[in-house]
Amino acid sequence: MDQSSGNQLTIMFFPDIFHFFRNYWANDRINYSVKVFFALTGVTLPAWYRGSPDDITPMVLGVIAAALAEVDDNLWGRIKALIMMLACFLLASLSIELLFDYPLLFALGLCSSTFGFTMLGAMGPRYSSMAFASLLLAVYTMLGAGASQSLWEQPQLLLSGALWYGVLSLVWHILWPNRPVQQSLANIFKELAGYLDSKNQLFDPVVNMNPQPLRLELARKNVSVVNALNQAKASLLQRVRRQDSVSAQPFLHIYFLAQDIHERVSSSHYRYQDLAEHFSRSDILFRFQKMLRVQAKACRAIARSLAMGQEYLHDNENAAVLDELQLSLKYLQQQENPQWRPLMVQLEYLLTNLTTVELQISSVGHPDSEISADERILADSNPRGIKAHLLCIWHECRLDSPLFRHGLRLATSLTLGYGLIQGLHLQPGYWVLLTILFVCQPSYSATRQKLAQRVVGTLAGLLTGIPLLYLFPGQEGQLVLMVISGILFFAFRTVRYDLATAFITLLVLFCFNQQGLGFAVIMPRLGDTLLGCLLAVTAVVFILPDWESRRLNRIMALTIARHREYLAQVMAQYQTGKRDTLAYRLSRRHAHNMDARLNAAIMNMLTEPARYQRAKDESFRFLTLSHAMLSYISTLGAHRMLLAGDSFHEGLLAQYQFMDIHLRLLEKQLMGISVQSRGRFSKAELTDERPETRLLLQQLQLMFQIMPEMHLLAVEIYNKLNKPDSQ
Repeated sequence: MDQSSGNQLTIMFFPDIFHFFRNYWANDRINYSVKVFFALTGVTLPAWYRGSPDDITPMVLGVIAAALAEVDDNLWGRIKALIMMLACFLLASLSIELLFDYPLLFALGLCSSTFGFTMLGAMGPRYSSMAFASLLLAVYTMLGAGASQSLWEQPQLLLSGALWYGVLSLVWHILWPNRPVQQSLANIFKELAGYLDSKNQLFDPVVNMNPQPLRLELARKNVSVVNALNQAKASLLQRVRRQDSVSAQPFLHIYFLAQDIHERVSSSHYRYQDLAEHFSRSDILFRFQKMLRVQAKACRAIARSLAMGQEYLHDNENAAVLDELQLSLKYLQQQENPQWRPLMVQLEYLLTNLTTVELQISSVGHPDSEISADERILADSNPRGIKAHLLCIWHECRLDSPLFRHGLRLATSLTLGYGLIQGLHLQPGYWVLLTILFVCQPSYSATRQKLAQRVVGTLAGLLTGIPLLYLFPGQEGQLVLMVISGILFFAFRTVRYDLATAFITLLVLFCFNQQGLGFAVIMPRLGDTLLGCLLAVTAVVFILPDWESRRLNRIMALTIARHREYLAQVMAQYQTGKRDTLAYRLSRRHAHNMDARLNAAIMNMLTEPARYQRAKDESFRFLTLSHAMLSYISTLGAHRMLLAGDSFHEGLLAQYQFMDIHLRLLEKQLMGISVQSRGRFSKAELTDERPETRLLLQQLQLMFQIMPEMHLLAVEIYNKLNKPDSQ
């Protein structure tokens, strides 16, 4: 082989290697794991080199606590958060050291501080993470408080580990400042792809199709899309609030495009079962399915490009599929089948909608277009100033507040756990408190899930750790395994908590084995885990329990209220013209958020004890109809325009007002307020061949068709949820 051939192979080889590593670096979990690797090795290697194995455990625990407290923010926000975190950690750790030898004062301090830290979550997710990490660090301090030689020994080591992670996180942010927002935007398109994949199943040309299971699946997928949108909005807000909006403009453009795409793909132009019945012998619905599939594929490609920080290049296949769809629809129109004439209009609307989605997807690769003044505004609901923060906490200080109840449950269970540790002389029993802290969640369903994962993970970790302690008796080998276990804990923490628990159990075993206590903590760790799980579940079940069935009708009523407000904003824009104003975008986001919350509430109810599972079938049916209504409103939002002249005539306005009245009545029925019908639901007498008003009439009529059943369900659900034996 000559030299020129070798050079060509080298040129071809290294770009492949670079692309290979860049793909892995774009994976958020791998990127995070690399940061954790540097954090853990940064505290273990110096301690090993100095010959101070006793320093390793508290410093590693400090790193873990700081990593759990980390939130996305800009550089200055991260610096302030780091200072605040260290102050909270110092307060928590010193309080444990000072009160450790005074059990009564310790119990009182544990109860009050747990409740106080939990209530900090009322100020926002940032403070909630910091509060949890502070409580976690307090328990970590308890694990070594009995063996510490001085008041400052444990706090100093724990805070050193936390400070090291905080500084490393700042350096990481300086090197890759836009990575969090890129990843959050990538998650939106990843979830949109999943939504489109589920949506195309509604276009199966099957006679007697039952759309309810498919709509329920769409409602679940919509939850994921809404959560991704909210996460991206929070990430963008931190950058737009304090930085030049010009630097964030490309990301804002992509975010607003994703919002508009979501509105369009979540819309419903007609009853899918009717389309399937009339076009079961045509290929038109298959072509709509293929269009949705290639758009889902494009969304995944966008997600990869955003995660890797590359420009998105749109695939020409999409245009070819769209052309074939247009030709197929044109062929059907030429058949002039009188039975198809009303449905052909719906297919035209569908085609127009998907064509617009295609244009929006293709424009993601060119996010430098100018953003209107309305679009530069992101709603910021975060409190500003000390007074506003304190008001947030004060507003949650009521008995019906889920946060207030969770704070009482957590404080009571931790205090009771400490009492059992002292009364039964459990050594080292503070893992009971650690388990309670992780397992006790605001809802029964979340607590139950954490409990099972915690027990399984602990057993797996202990069973794996015993042979590993024999196979790797040397200090160096165990330190390597400890670092690997810590990395894997954070890699699986948000996706597989059972595996994360197994790895953190291994880390604890290796940490304590540095002090010669590895085998001694195996059985206590298992027993403490089981006792902590029992206390956590007992607290959730018996201390001010939050059963979903007791508030499900209120969640349904609020969902309908948000739909009504969204519809009002949409109808207003048919009179004033299309503008993505802050009020419009807020109403749309609130409607989708409540749709997601209703879905979560019903799913949570299914995991609760049987006597608290009320009106299950009716609730699922109501969820299906509610999501369908949101889809009908989204259709109007996707096609909104200024109606010229007298297009928005009195008859059309009366139809909307009639719909608004019945939505308000539905809210009252869900709250148990007796109401009388304000009119019969019958087919609208209005006819208008103008395309700009035909869609409005059609979508309102689709809403009218489901309203009678929703009224009946509202009464039945309220009656079943409020039976005396459900209390």
